[in-house]
Amino acid sequence: MSIDTTCVQGGYRPGNGEPRQLPIIQSTTFKYDTSEQMGRLFDLEETGYFYTRLQNPTNDAVAAKIAQLEGGAAGMLTSSGQAANFFALFNICEAGSHVVASSAIYGGTYNLLAHTMAKMGIESTFVSPDCTDEELEAAFRPNTRAVFGETIANPALAVLDIERFAAAAHAHNVPLIVDNTFPTPVNCRPIEWGADIVTHSTTKYMDGHGAGVGGAIVDSGKFDWMAHADLFPGLTTPDESYHGVVYAEKFGLEGAFITKATSQLMRDFGSIQSPQNAFILNLGLESLHVRMPRHCENGMAVAKFLQGSDKVSGVRFPSLPGDPYHELAEKYLPNGSCGVVSFELAGGRKAAERFMAALKIAAIETHVADARTCCLHPASSTHRQMTDDELMAAGISPAMVRMSCGLEGTDDLVADIAQALEQA
Repeated sequence: MSIDTTCVQGGYRPGNGEPRQLPIIQSTTFKYDTSEQMGRLFDLEETGYFYTRLQNPTNDAVAAKIAQLEGGAAGMLTSSGQAANFFALFNICEAGSHVVASSAIYGGTYNLLAHTMAKMGIESTFVSPDCTDEELEAAFRPNTRAVFGETIANPALAVLDIERFAAAAHAHNVPLIVDNTFPTPVNCRPIEWGADIVTHSTTKYMDGHGAGVGGAIVDSGKFDWMAHADLFPGLTTPDESYHGVVYAEKFGLEGAFITKATSQLMRDFGSIQSPQNAFILNLGLESLHVRMPRHCENGMAVAKFLQGSDKVSGVRFPSLPGDPYHELAEKYLPNGSCGVVSFELAGGRKAAERFMAALKIAAIETHVADARTCCLHPASSTHRQMTDDELMAAGISPAMVRMSCGLEGTDDLVADIAQALEQA
C-alpha cells in the first residue's frame, strides 16, 4: 500500500462483523482458562496478551501501522518520545557502553544522553552533524554501541546526512538510530537511507492535535545482531530474567530488538502508552499524509517572509533555497521538510521576547508540530539547562525563536508575524 493508504488503513483490518474503528482495549489484564497457557505467554512460547504494561491490542495495532509507514519489521509504542529514545538506546547499551550522537538534537534528548545515561555508566561523544569524516571517525571507541541523530534537529533544523552516519556506524558494526519526529515517514523514511532503528515522539505531527503524549520505536529488522554477538550480549546471550531466552536466536533479525525491548525494558520500566492515547494517535495518523503538505506549505511561506525582513538576522528552514541544509533536504526531503521555522531576531534575546509577547495567533507553548501555530524561545525553555557553549554546538543562539506553523490560513500567519515584528 502507498503511504496515504497505510495512514488510513494500516495496522488494523477488521474481520467480518468486527468494529470498523480500531477498538480501545481499556483493560489492564486478560483472562485465560489455564495457568499452563499463561505460563507459555510468560515464556514467550505463545503470542498473546496478559498485562497491558507489556502489550495491548490497541497499542500493537497502532505500532504496526507506524512500522508499516516507516518500512520497518516491527514496532512498539512508549509513553513518550523520551521513553522511545531511552529504550532504543538502553536496549543495546549497558554500563561501560558508549554512544556517538549528533550535537544538534532536542535539549531533552541531550540531557538524557549527557547526564542521566552518564550516571548509568553509558558515556556519549557529541559530534556536529556537519563534522568531517575524520572527526566522525575519531568519535568512535571500542565500546561504542550505537550512533544517534535526528533527521531534522529540534530546534536547529540541521538535516542529518543519514547515509554518511549510517556508513560510519556500520563500519564499526553498530546500528544507526534516527529520531524521525519532524519529517515523519510522509516526508522521509530513514530506513531506506541506511538507518537501523527509527524513533518518534508521536506527541508531535503523528498525533497532530496536542491531545496525547506518546512515543514509538521501529526496528528495520536488518541489523545482524548475531554477526556482532560480542558487542550486543543482551540480544545474543541468554536472558536469565526470561528463562534463558536468546532473543537474536529465537526471534531473528526482524523480531529480536522489539521483543527484547518489550519483554525486558517495558516489563521493568513500564513506560507504556495508554490505549486511550494510542486510539487518539491513530486518529491523527489517519490524516497525517494530508496534514504534512499543509504544514510544509505554511512553513515555507513564513520562512520566505522572515527572510525578507530587516528585523530578522537569520532564518533556518531546510527546504528554503540558500539554507545551509538545503542540499541535504533536497536529497532526503524532496517533498518538504516540516512546518517548523527557526529564526533569529536582529535585536537579540530581548527582541525575541518582545516578538513572542506580541503574537496574537501563534501561542507561546512548550510544544511543536500540531494543528495550531505555536512558538518557543529554546534558550530559556527546552534548552535552558545547556551552557552557552553547548547551545552553540546545538546550533542555538539566545536570539533564536522556534515557530511551528500549524494549519491556519497562510496569510493570517504572515500578518500576525508582521505585526509582532513591528513591536519587537
